[in-house]
Amino acid sequence: MPPKTPDEWNTRYEDETTPWDSGLVSPELVRALDDWELATGRALELGCGSGTNSVFMAERGLRVTGVDVAPVAIEQAREKAATAGVDVDWLLDDVCHWRSGGEPFDLVFDRGCFHCVRSIDLYGYLTTLRTATRPGTRLLFLTGNLDRPEQGGPPAVDVETIGRELGPLCEIEEVRRFHFTDAGGVQGPLGWSIRARRR
Repeated sequence: MPPKTPDEWNTRYEDETTPWDSGLVSPELVRALDDWELATGRALELGCGSGTNSVFMAERGLRVTGVDVAPVAIEQAREKAATAGVDVDWLLDDVCHWRSGGEPFDLVFDRGCFHCVRSIDLYGYLTTLRTATRPGTRLLFLTGNLDRPEQGGPPAVDVETIGRELGPLCEIEEVRRFHFTDAGGVQGPLGWSIRARRR
């Protein structure tokens, strides 16, 4: 079971029991940025964890904000950014209650946040997405796949649920199967890669 409270998330980072945090850049994110030819603009990562993907986006030239609820994760992310020599705006906050007050983002990336919080506060999560984006903002969600044959892994959703919960806010452009990459480059659980555009 994934953590549910901020303290539980932080404890997992303190104890280094974070199987979702591979330390590797998501190939799905690389693929999307290449296909969309996104090299400038503002990017938001919801549930940024220790910052691997946010740092990568900053290295690609994007102005990045990473939000996470775990203080230990944010501290690890700061260290990664400093080592890489890039600037990222790290925010300690709950993605279901954070409200961006600045200009909308051009890209939102979510590697495994939606599938964890949707059963806790879907309305709050979608409100965060709405306030942080504008019509045309590109979104990439990576979620667990209910069709996976293996036991364990991240919370899983089906295609119908994805359309029902994200569809009112986003025009879903692509839903494809992929495998998460675990630490060491090992093939991880089956997932959905969801590309969308804010309505």
